Amino acid sequence: MQFDPDALTPEGVIPLCVPEIRGNEWKYIKQCLDTNWVSSAGPIVGQFERMVAEYVGVRYAVATVNGTAALHIALLVAGVQADEEVLVSTLTFIAPANAIRYVGAWPIFVDADPLHWQMDPEKMEDFLNKECQWRSGALYNKTTGRRVRAVLPVHILGHPCDMDPILDVTRKYNLVVVEDATESLGAKYKGRMVGHLGDIACFSFNGNKIITTGGGGMIVTDNEEWATRARYLTAQAKDDPVESIHNEIGYNYRLSNIQAALGCAQMERVDEYIAAKRCIAETYAKAFASAQGVTCMREASWASATFWLFTILVGGSKYGTSSRALLRQLGAAGIEARPLWQPLHLSPAHPDRSFQCPVAERLVRDALSLPSSIGLGISDQHRVIECVRTLKGNA
Repeated sequence: MQFDPDALTPEGVIPLCVPEIRGNEWKYIKQCLDTNWVSSAGPIVGQFERMVAEYVGVRYAVATVNGTAALHIALLVAGVQADEEVLVSTLTFIAPANAIRYVGAWPIFVDADPLHWQMDPEKMEDFLNKECQWRSGALYNKTTGRRVRAVLPVHILGHPCDMDPILDVTRKYNLVVVEDATESLGAKYKGRMVGHLGDIACFSFNGNKIITTGGGGMIVTDNEEWATRARYLTAQAKDDPVESIHNEIGYNYRLSNIQAALGCAQMERVDEYIAAKRCIAETYAKAFASAQGVTCMREASWASATFWLFTILVGGSKYGTSSRALLRQLGAAGIEARPLWQPLHLSPAHPDRSFQCPVAERLVRDALSLPSSIGLGISDQHRVIECVRTLKGNA
């Protein structure tokens, strides 16, 4: 059976978010193939790490096979242990909660703020001040008796969390801050790069992210000891350069040279790609400014967002139909859209039902992410806009 590339993209469909390949990707990957440097042992992995570290402004970067692996290792090197607790955004993809469980710790879910949809700093602080107690130099959850070790804010949809109040309270209680910046490479908080705000951070380079390595991730930090240990753990914890001696359990989490070559080419254009995303967002925001029943994602005055997936809220009498009905209508018109993720406090995979997160539940009920590919053409975007404007009430 022959490979049919035309089968990958149905004709006439506007995809939600696809990679943009317009630079040196072919050239760099060919160099890997020509020199046989195709595995994680290749020299380009280190080059990609240096490019990301320089861009974010950190001292160290460690490449991984995906963003989830990066989160897993980041939690380990930050000292999160079994039966401890980590506060995490409830409105996000499931990966950070899963990574918390990988290390044997437990997630404490924090609701979203209603304006910018990120982890709500006030609710996080309220939990730490009222539901926890300080004893013997550490913070403990009064209800569970477990130590609270870290906070894992997730910068969703290319917009940063409000980090200063988060950092203020975490420093007060000596908690580690692990940033999940997997959707927000290039976003800035008060002029500072996301990924260089907490103690350690993680990025994803999945096929739909701002830049891609097909699949891949990165750990970034200024902590040399943590970076060294992350590199050790991601390479199967090998303790001898020649002999296969392993003194502890490691993980096969290193990125391949071919993927890193793709990433280097993508990093050369990251600012160009962010500019394209912001232009797409501006076009959507202007088009829907007067649309009844449509609320666009907002950019805070202290933020510079990348608008990874431009997302709107629809529904109720003002719009005329629900977000899920609109989702079906857009699909029938050949336009890919996507709801946000099931809030993690409602996930069957994380069955603790003691968390109250009404803002996240409302946002997920009403939200749809619209086509946001870097290469989205203006005619296709106008088609999306027109469909959102005219399909309401037809369900």
